[in-house]
Amino acid sequence: MSAGPSAAAGSPAGALRHVLSHLVTPLLMCIGMGLAYLGAFHAPEPHDLRVDVVGSGPSAQVLAQTLQDKGDGALDVRTVADRATATEHLRTQGSYGAYIPGRTPELLVASASSDTSATVVEKVFTQVAAGQGAPLKVTDTAPMADGDPTGQGIFFLLVAVSIGSYASVAVIGGAGAVLRLRVRAALALGASLVVSVIGAVFAGPLFGLVDHGLAGLWGMAWLYSAGILLIGVGLHTFLKRWTTLGVMVLFVMLNFTSSGGIFRPELQPGFFGALHSFWNGAGFVEGVRSHVYFGGHALGGNLLVLALWFVAGLAMTGLAGLAERKRRTAGAPVAGSPALPEADAPAEEEEEMEEAVGV
Repeated sequence: MSAGPSAAAGSPAGALRHVLSHLVTPLLMCIGMGLAYLGAFHAPEPHDLRVDVVGSGPSAQVLAQTLQDKGDGALDVRTVADRATATEHLRTQGSYGAYIPGRTPELLVASASSDTSATVVEKVFTQVAAGQGAPLKVTDTAPMADGDPTGQGIFFLLVAVSIGSYASVAVIGGAGAVLRLRVRAALALGASLVVSVIGAVFAGPLFGLVDHGLAGLWGMAWLYSAGILLIGVGLHTFLKRWTTLGVMVLFVMLNFTSSGGIFRPELQPGFFGALHSFWNGAGFVEGVRSHVYFGGHALGGNLLVLALWFVAGLAMTGLAGLAERKRRTAGAPVAGSPALPEADAPAEEEEEMEEAVGV
């Protein structure tokens, strides 16, 4: 019997090296999570936050220009002729607040678009109204569902669906490592279906995050989850035990921070704002908002984002299939030669199972 790898792993020095090598992954996760979350969320400041001033006279023009100048890049202020135009801009997410000056000034917001953006706009125009010696009336043209008073329930739903998806990647890649790729891909699609149903139950009957449009939300949750699972299962062929770190970078560190679920791009550093335009978490969050609160405005673009990530998952599993087929061909024994021993198979399977629990 060989006393090489097994004996080394069983010795104290070998066990210590084994533990230290595996500690690299959580330490990298710590660094990555800190950089991503603190970089995206630690100091939100508005930049080019679009707001309207309602009115066409000189006083409205002066007010808009004053706000633009004092904001020093924080606000993008324009004037609109009437309340109806301002309301339409809010409905299409063309602005995040509309101020109607007068003896009883009024601010129009759409909290369903982003509660944090609405709060920033309200703070700005409360000061404007106070300078005019009048209290500010705030009208929410697109309020959140009763089950989501903070407007962040969709973001936390994104977190739940994401964790269910990338954790399933680890299990399918680890416990299912001996299965053919087509079986693992089928398991990924099945797991995404279950995860999306759980998400829909959370959003609807359990917590009431949305009060209508639940079927559309479920469809987007499935498309989102399936994209993550297919990409992760495909990546596992190439990354092996580093897959957990890889999917966390893609679908946690860069994904949650750019989704717009807590702060929209106008309140974040430019890097995360740029990711918001094409990352899958943003496609899900903005797609659900559009579907539930804004009559489907810009829904097609968000569905396209989710669909492209799903296609990327199909492509990744296809590449993985080609790579695995090539490995099987290269490793096939020559006719008449003895088969290679499989003594290391249990150790390899143990390594995969360690990955499945994220170590």
